[in-house]
Amino acid sequence: MDFKPLITLLAIVNPLAIVPFFIHYTQGFSRQQRRRTVMISAFSAFAVIATCAVIGLQILEFFSISLASFQVGGGMLLLTSALSMLNARPAEAKATDQELSDTSARTSIAVVPLTIPLLTGPATMSTVVIYADQAKTFLQHAALVGYGVVIALATAICFTLAEPIARFLGQTGINVMTRLMGLILAALSVEVMATGLVKLFPALLG
Repeated sequence: MDFKPLITLLAIVNPLAIVPFFIHYTQGFSRQQRRRTVMISAFSAFAVIATCAVIGLQILEFFSISLASFQVGGGMLLLTSALSMLNARPAEAKATDQELSDTSARTSIAVVPLTIPLLTGPATMSTVVIYADQAKTFLQHAALVGYGVVIALATAICFTLAEPIARFLGQTGINVMTRLMGLILAALSVEVMATGLVKLFPALLG
């Protein structure tokens, strides 16, 4: 079984890096409210990944987008996310402080902004679609959906243990972890772009 999709998704989603955001947005929450936020965030992350794995390719066909073009664009998006992570910022944390402040006032911060865009943003969605195309059997598609379950579990664990993790690692430890994930993601993004470029320009193979 190929675990590269799981490694890539873990690097992009990186729930450990979202722990400070979770603590910030759940300040003043009761234990029950915080637990509910954890469960909704984890399930929402799974739902996004599973949806992209099951119907992502059909969405591309609807908009008449070739997978090769999507791979190049998705690879560039992954590389951008990786560069942000190398600067110790969460991969999907592109919103301004004002945008996050406005969003946090909405009914459920578990879905927005914790799940979208902080956990599963455009880079995550494009990655799942790319790997969904590479899945040739039902078992491989099921594995991709299963990886969504792993991501959801990792998210639930990190958010449940948010305060102990933040105390143990400190901001420096979280930054180091984010940079390591960014380095892995940068290498994977180059592979994705290379695959797409070869499909678009076969002459590159020589």
